Amino acid sequence: MASSVVIGTHSGHFHADEALAVSMLRLLPAYKDAALIRSRELSQLSRCDIVVDVGGEYKPSNHRYDHHQRWFNTSFPDRSTKLSSAGLVWLHFGRDIIAAETGLSEDAPEVKILWTKMYLDFIEAIDANDNGISVHDPAKLEAAGIEKRFSNGGNNISAAVGDFNLEWNDPALSDPAEAKRKEDAQFQEARSFIGTIFQRKLAYYATSWLPARSFVQAAFKDRRKYDARGRIMLLDRSVPWKAHLYSLEAEAAKGNNDDDAAPPPETTARAAERAGAGAGAGKEKGEGEGESQGVLYVLYPESLSADTKWRIQAVPVGEGSFESRKALPDAWRGLRDKQLGDVAGVPDSVFVHASGFIGGHRSREGVLSMAKKALGES
Repeated sequence: MASSVVIGTHSGHFHADEALAVSMLRLLPAYKDAALIRSRELSQLSRCDIVVDVGGEYKPSNHRYDHHQRWFNTSFPDRSTKLSSAGLVWLHFGRDIIAAETGLSEDAPEVKILWTKMYLDFIEAIDANDNGISVHDPAKLEAAGIEKRFSNGGNNISAAVGDFNLEWNDPALSDPAEAKRKEDAQFQEARSFIGTIFQRKLAYYATSWLPARSFVQAAFKDRRKYDARGRIMLLDRSVPWKAHLYSLEAEAAKGNNDDDAAPPPETTARAAERAGAGAGAGKEKGEGEGESQGVLYVLYPESLSADTKWRIQAVPVGEGSFESRKALPDAWRGLRDKQLGDVAGVPDSVFVHASGFIGGHRSREGVLSMAKKALGES
């Protein structure tokens, strides 16, 4: 039996925000089987139970979620980026969506963590793109004389969704009825595309990223077992650790989990941007700053097998950055096996990447020796 519930959005050229907004709504039981109307006619939109990205109205009590009004300036808590229809749906329905997808209770503390994490790492960029907000302030980039090293060629999710639109010379455009039918079909493909990415991202954060925090927390607590200043952190398995480490360092700096911890130099991707992150993977940050460097190297096994090899990874200055707080020594970079072992003074070393951000050894003791030696190298 067809659902009597109807979702409305605008017709014509579509964008990532309403495609994602509709996809997210479809994850809720109330809208799972809802019909979709794509129109700019108020007479059509008035028939809809919920309308996103069109209608000139933001009124949650009536389920109207447009963001194009001149006065509109709503943002996610503690963020300044103006919301698009995707952000509005996430703001009002995000916790319900997480509960529906994960089985968690809506008031579980994990839901709030995931609600914020998904916005910061996925939805905010879509909001910004739709509202014409650049990642960096263009005026400041120009004043600093910073230019792009290469063109990204529209290599982002919003651009990929845009590619589903009909081309200007599509034969279907000569027939309004056929154009509408084909346009609606393309929107459904775009909605499915971005919806799949969204669900995979949420599943990753809920089932992999979030459970990893307890492992990182335990390793962070034990970090002074390997270096008196806490610059080496050893994990007993390979888990997503970067965001958790930055969070734990920030908490430690505030005295929330480790009173004797010193503030790290960078704890978030935003801080890395302020420091000019991305200038190169091998560049080292904060040399000679002592305790304030925070954790510099993270060690972890490649697998859980008894004879597994181990990795040493330099901590980036911020999440998403290619710049290391302290890259592995220059003399080690690009070397392998015996040659690396001879130069580093650590037999059975396996490799160090040419940029110095990661290396490997055949054993736990060996990779720990690499870390300790690297701390004493310039």
